[in-house]
Amino acid sequence: MTFFQKQLLCFFATLLFFVAAALPLHAEDKYEPLPGEGKKIAIGSDYSFVYKFAQKPQLGITILKVEVADKDGKKDSSLKITGDSGMPSMPGHHDSGEVAFKLNKEGDYVTPVDVVMPGDWAVKLVFRKDDKVLYRGILKFDI
Repeated sequence: MTFFQKQLLCFFATLLFFVAAALPLHAEDKYEPLPGEGKKIAIGSDYSFVYKFAQKPQLGITILKVEVADKDGKKDSSLKITGDSGMPSMPGHHDSGEVAFKLNKEGDYVTPVDVVMPGDWAVKLVFRKDDKVLYRGILKFDI
């Protein structure tokens, strides 16, 4: 193997390493696509949730509400939920960053979603219990 071939091989090996490091290859980094609003979604065998918007998403701020229930169907507020909203077609430009949902008086989790322009939008949800990720889901919608 010539010096040039060794250098070229080293270059491609380094390039492959950096590309692989940038890709989410771990199962815990994957977000499950969520069905439509109002549909019950299982979080393992111990919890489930239903989500809905306070109003049909449009330009401006809309509230996303998540109701969590335990395996017996009773409302549960022991989880921590975070959401990250943004435009998949414009990554990094309108992303909210990870924002914690707040509990309202009824024990539902709520967070504002700021829709700043027409297009494709998504909210990535992460459910945690005792700092352990139980579920990751993504809901997509268009304005």
